[in-house]
Amino acid sequence: MRVVIAEDSTLLREGLTRLLAEAGFSVVAAVEDAESLVAAVGSHLPDVALVDIRMPPTHTDEGLRAAVLLRQRYPAVGVVVLSQYVRVSYAAELLDAGADGVGYLLKDRVSDLAEFAAAIRRVGSGGSAFDPSVVAQLLTRRRGDSDDRLTDRERAVLALMAEGRTNQAIAQRLFIAERTVEKHCTSIFAKLDLSASPHDHRRVLAVLRYLNG
Repeated sequence: MRVVIAEDSTLLREGLTRLLAEAGFSVVAAVEDAESLVAAVGSHLPDVALVDIRMPPTHTDEGLRAAVLLRQRYPAVGVVVLSQYVRVSYAAELLDAGADGVGYLLKDRVSDLAEFAAAIRRVGSGGSAFDPSVVAQLLTRRRGDSDDRLTDRERAVLALMAEGRTNQAIAQRLFIAERTVEKHCTSIFAKLDLSASPHDHRRVLAVLRYLNG
């Protein structure tokens, strides 16, 4: 899987390049600002762009702006943004274009290379990867914005869906049977009015429907 990295810190940029190479990725470009990122993605058309949210010149949200642009201009390229902090508005903006091929991870999760690599692969394969704390805040905000149709357990299952987890992984995380997870999923789909269709991915739609109202 081919990756472009955008990170203004030389130390972190080189560290990410080395870590991803060790995990079997091909880092085709590593740049330090948003303008170079957009150019590198246009030139290499990687599977995933790994983007720091804060980059030159203002170190505010240049990376986020570039990530949104990439999702519009190159929808086949997965985008993972890295941040020091959870910003619900950033995650919501990324989700405006859908949950396919997008991720929002906190930098302190990079220390777990296996988990980090798995998240990048999910996004590169068209899935999603959101840090658990990001999902928790998104769901909390959503719950406060309208009448809540889901139980606490169903919200927990939905949060793990948003992280890209399978039913088996959700069952292991929540210490429940996989059959119970399936029942919760069926209930979630029903409450969110998502009928089965060969053209739709109900797990992605469930996350989007609940988060975006």
